[in-house]
Amino acid sequence: MKKNLIKIMAVAVALAATVPATAQFNLGRAINAGAKAAKAATLTDAQMAAYVKESVDWMDANNPVTPDDNPYTVRLMRLTEGLTEADGIPLNFKVYDVIDVNAFACADGSVRVFSSLMDIMTDDELLGIIGHEIGHVAKHHSKKAFRTELLSGALKDAVASTGGKAAALTDSQLGQLGSALVNSKYSQKQEKEADDYGYEFLKKNGKNPWGMVQAFEKFQKMEGDAGATSTYMSRMFSSHPETVDRIKRMTERCNADGIERPASAE
Repeated sequence: MKKNLIKIMAVAVALAATVPATAQFNLGRAINAGAKAAKAATLTDAQMAAYVKESVDWMDANNPVTPDDNPYTVRLMRLTEGLTEADGIPLNFKVYDVIDVNAFACADGSVRVFSSLMDIMTDDELLGIIGHEIGHVAKHHSKKAFRTELLSGALKDAVASTGGKAAALTDSQLGQLGSALVNSKYSQKQEKEADDYGYEFLKKNGKNPWGMVQAFEKFQKMEGDAGATSTYMSRMFSSHPETVDRIKRMTERCNADGIERPASAE
């Protein structure tokens, strides 16, 4: 039986209580524009990179990462063979053996895929999702979202630099950032940009971009099924009409490029 995603520590209680990784954290984002701008000025790119690495390392240490010989890992490594970098950002892939249906990518190129998502996706569909997530990294959406998380709410004081050195984050704060990584939401414009980048990325690397269309269609069907829920679906699709439009756009691109659609596996 799969384990639940190791729970991310809540900061509002004294006890070491835990909540599901799919839960949305209330990080108290209320902050005036002047204060936010001041904090932004103190956070350098080097400090940002350090926080990203620390957060990813925390997530990997606090979640069940499948070993190299695990079938999930073997499958993911086979599918992503040759996908080493995106616009100069080195990529690395791992599987979390959890029940949540999700995937996310971080600003440093770390791509994490959940085993339950792999269970419901064909190889092409999974690659479509991975291509899309890499698009968020290459277009710097992940970096912007992470920076916003660092500079807002409960974390804004923790990341204020002193003498040019960023403050260390606690396990609890790293847990909050981990939750933010898992549950990051992007604008419709950013999602389209990630779709377009993912399409070109997959095509350039000899992968079939139809997988992106098929993955979207599968999530759309799940959306219509009574009681069907998916963290990834709710995070990725903000409205049904927008989902339809994205499917249409990617389908038209595949057809225009004369790329054959692979058979769907039910």
